[in-house]
Amino acid sequence: MNIKWNAKGYTKDFQFVHQYGEDVLNLLDIEKGIKVLDLGCGNGALTKKISDMGADVIGMDASGEMLEIARKNYPELTFIQDDAVNFILNEQVDAIFSNAVFHWIDNQDGLLESVYNGLKINGSLVCEFGGYGCTETIHSFLQKAFEARGLEYKRTFYFPTIDEYTPILRKHGLQTVYAALFDRKTALIGEDGMKNWIEMFVIQPFKGLDDSLKNEIIDEAVKSLKPILYQNGVWYADYVRIRLKARKI
Repeated sequence: MNIKWNAKGYTKDFQFVHQYGEDVLNLLDIEKGIKVLDLGCGNGALTKKISDMGADVIGMDASGEMLEIARKNYPELTFIQDDAVNFILNEQVDAIFSNAVFHWIDNQDGLLESVYNGLKINGSLVCEFGGYGCTETIHSFLQKAFEARGLEYKRTFYFPTIDEYTPILRKHGLQTVYAALFDRKTALIGEDGMKNWIEMFVIQPFKGLDDSLKNEIIDEAVKSLKPILYQNGVWYADYVRIRLKARKI
C-alpha cells in the first residue's frame, strides 16, 4: 500500500467505500463453511458481511490503526496484519475478496503472486477497485494547481483498463470469468465533502509542502471543481470502477 490512512476519519466520513463494496459480495460463491480472505479489510465492515453470509473469513490489512477499529467492532472475527504483496497464509482459501484496495498497490505482480499462492485450485478472486479515468476530473484540477506553482503532481495510484489488467491476471495463473468497467458517481458527505475527500485520499502529492500552501491548493481546486461536481447541494466524486472475478487455474 502506498497510502497511510486516517482510520477514524475514513470510518466516519467515507462509509460509502464499504457500502458500495456490499454489491461486489454477490460475485462470491458463498457456501457455509468456505474459507475466505478479505484482503485489505480496513475497518472490518465487509469482513463481517462475509461472515454473516456463512463463510469462515479472515480479515487482513496493512494498517494497524484500521485493524484496531475492526477488532473493537467485531471481536468475534479474526484479523491479521500483513502486506498484500507478500503475504503467506497458513492454509489456502476458497476465495479472496478485496474492495477498493488494488489501485493503491504499486507492485501488482507481487500482489497477484500472493493471491495465487493463497488460493486453492479453482479458488476465486473477487475484487473491485479504481478503473481507468477514476476521479480524473479531481486529479486534473489538482495537477493544474500544482503545475501553476512549478510543482510536480505525483499520481500514486493505478487505474487500469480491463484490457490492461486481464493479461496481468492471466500471467499469474488467474483466468478472468467476469470483468466490468463502469462509471459510479459517488456522493460525498457534507458541505466540505470535496475538501475532506482530497485530504483523505490525495496524500503523497502534498508531502513536504507547508500547510498554508497545501490549503491554498486545495481551496483553489475545490473552487474550480464546484461548477462541475457540486450538484443540488451535494459534492460528488467522479469514480470509475473495475469489478472482476477470476479463478485460479
